[in-house]
Amino acid sequence: MPLSAKNIKQALKNFLDENSIIIDGTKMSPFIDEPRKRFFKKPLAILLPKNVEQVQKIVRFANKKKIPLIAQGGNTGLVGGQVPYFGNEIIISLSHLRRVRKIDVKAGLMVVEAGLILQQAHEIAQANNMMFALNIASKGSAQIGGIIATNAGGAQALAYGSARELCLGIEAIMADGSLYQGLKYLKKDNSGYDLKNLLIGSEGTLAIITAVNLKIVRQPIFYETALLSLKSVDDAYEVFSQIKHKANKQLSAFEIMPQFGIEILQKHQNISLGKNIDNSQWYGLVEISHFDNNNENLLVDELELAFEKGLIGENSILAQSESERQELWLMREQMSETQSLEGASIKHDISVPTHLVARLIKDGIKAVSKIDKNIRPCPFGH
Repeated sequence: MPLSAKNIKQALKNFLDENSIIIDGTKMSPFIDEPRKRFFKKPLAILLPKNVEQVQKIVRFANKKKIPLIAQGGNTGLVGGQVPYFGNEIIISLSHLRRVRKIDVKAGLMVVEAGLILQQAHEIAQANNMMFALNIASKGSAQIGGIIATNAGGAQALAYGSARELCLGIEAIMADGSLYQGLKYLKKDNSGYDLKNLLIGSEGTLAIITAVNLKIVRQPIFYETALLSLKSVDDAYEVFSQIKHKANKQLSAFEIMPQFGIEILQKHQNISLGKNIDNSQWYGLVEISHFDNNNENLLVDELELAFEKGLIGENSILAQSESERQELWLMREQMSETQSLEGASIKHDISVPTHLVARLIKDGIKAVSKIDKNIRPCPFGH
């Protein structure tokens, strides 16, 4: 006979305190109200372990009782993987595992627990004049464990790679409750199977990540950031290729957004730079990171060349201050949230080689238009 929520709570009280076990449906909302409002099942219980040993005991209990487990980070996922589908599951929230175990600037690493919020990881690295170079729109609530488990990319993947490239090691609880201790500090490790890379992107199906060894890099001393006015996605690719050839890894981000996306941002969000934005078909958000004062006008020089070629419009905006830079990035970061304010949306996250991005977008828009002419495509991203 399946265990009831009350029976589960009674069994788990041996190693979890009262506040770490939630079975009252009225208290579950923060853990089951996912961003797209598509899934509504309640779990049997929500558990909030405070250390690795408690996670192990929960996994052993669930394994013995054959209860499905859902590992949850910041509950920011857009595909429902972090919430119940059937209602017979237990959610393990890693939100209380948020210690910084180690930071070593010389070695370029930071060991943190899975529940640490991404924004906090950024701030800790910055306080040490370093940078954790993964940046996503949900950084204020997304947690490190979920970011690694989903192999998140983010706006700076162009220069620094996705979560896989920024993860040096993993600690995780396996399905039988055993501890995998893979927080290695080696740059080179050819000792057998690479279990770390198997767990990255496994989305909680193979193990529950409890701590991560993150790669941190030197903090840039300043940025050049601009919002480009573009006639087409083909022009966007031409500008990207030109700047990439000159700037190489200094080109830390290149994001595209359609006219429709900017229109709904202006409609639903308070954008101070909105009055300066023209009526282009496409926009490109480009950023170059500078680590010294050499060639400090690199982006400006490349944009002048692109303008002479007719690739960008004269109403392109070059950020003149850090506050303007943040405003430009806020526009990009609000794009997903703003779509939900405009109506129901179908989300996707598609990757193709950069030279095929323009073709994907053009063919994709034609394809969905054949299905329903009222569909309003909003392709954006890096």
